[in-house]
Amino acid sequence: MSATYGIEGLTGDAYKRLFANARKALERNGGDLGRSISVKEPSDEERHRIHGLLGGASSRPGVQRITVSLGHLDAKVRASIGLGLVEFLEHTGGVLRNRPAERAASADAREGALRAVEASPLHESCAWYRDWSRTMGRDGTLTRLLADSGPVLTQAIRVLERIEARRSADTPVMLPDLAAEITRNPKALDHDKTLSMLVLRALAVREDVPRPGSAEERRELWEAAGVVPDDLASRVLVLNLPAQGEGLGEWLSGAARSGTPFQVTLHQLTTLPIMVSVPVVHVCENPAVLRRAAAELGDGASALICTEGRPSTAFHRVARAVVAGGGVLRYHGDFDWPGVAIAASVMERHGARPWRMSAADFLAGLRHEGDEVPLTGRRHDTPWDPALAEAMERHGRAVYEESVAENLIADLARKPPGAASTVRRKPRRSPPESGTTFPASSPCA
Repeated sequence: MSATYGIEGLTGDAYKRLFANARKALERNGGDLGRSISVKEPSDEERHRIHGLLGGASSRPGVQRITVSLGHLDAKVRASIGLGLVEFLEHTGGVLRNRPAERAASADAREGALRAVEASPLHESCAWYRDWSRTMGRDGTLTRLLADSGPVLTQAIRVLERIEARRSADTPVMLPDLAAEITRNPKALDHDKTLSMLVLRALAVREDVPRPGSAEERRELWEAAGVVPDDLASRVLVLNLPAQGEGLGEWLSGAARSGTPFQVTLHQLTTLPIMVSVPVVHVCENPAVLRRAAAELGDGASALICTEGRPSTAFHRVARAVVAGGGVLRYHGDFDWPGVAIAASVMERHGARPWRMSAADFLAGLRHEGDEVPLTGRRHDTPWDPALAEAMERHGRAVYEESVAENLIADLARKPPGAASTVRRKPRRSPPESGTTFPASSPCA
């Protein structure tokens, strides 16, 4: 065949499968013309056109496969249009990929990334960091990150190092400030960014909790790491906690006089500092306990703070104020693994004392528990009473705070020395219906 086709002459439907298979083969083998390709079950038109291009007698009708070497096809294409096979394919369909080279480059990049992860001081000192890096390598996250945005991994490592370096800091850092410090972009750690996803995934391993799936879970993880995404969303619920200080101190004292629960935001605590002079302040994990204390005891209840699950930065700020004023925190939470982990953290961070959190209390709760609740998750030690963790593991059951609230309410009814002498116990009534809200507040392990 003479070289009179022109490029357009080889782009008809009869050649589509031939050249598509040629592109796939050359991309797969890195441009090696020494391989062969096939067109299966060609139509009569395909059979006629392909043999016309390649030269030689046409195969018989009904043939199951036409096979041709890429080198022979290259020569015939060059003779027909003056371009080699690769040049023709790139002219008509874009640059050919070199997949073997891409795989090698990806492997090199992955190894480089793993070296960067392992070079961090956290790799030596923090088991959670090593677990995070292994998880990324197993599920392909590392490969996807390198393909999409390689530098984000280095930034994530720097963020985690900064968080760990601030572990004992009294003052939290605002999320935009942390993002700007590491990346010069205050929005780089917003929840829809890859960097945020990667860091939160590591923090979930650090805190031994599932990956966050909601805004509230993301906030809790950031705050557990000493980072505040929103100082208005960081709140703590208190009951009967009088305080000194213009604004917030006055509001808290007023709420205490009427036995009214009060939500305090971190923004209020930052802009309207308070001083607290209460000798003993109880701490619970579940708002149902505080709600019951308010309903049954009113202003006759001892001062009570509720973490509402994982403690917020606002909670830590109030807890520090109590301790700074000479007070002692007494902590009670759920008898499950996350609950005792929170208890250990509050005791270690604020010198809190356990409040009905012994092995005997757990066993008493078991005897009064109506339904069995399986104990799940990773075991945590209970250094204030090692027998507690042993008993929990042995029985394999959880005891939630609400189910032992009767004893807690009885304790709260006995105000400590130095507290207000007038105890006005409210008539006992049923707890509020689900969904009832409290009054809004006024303007490396």
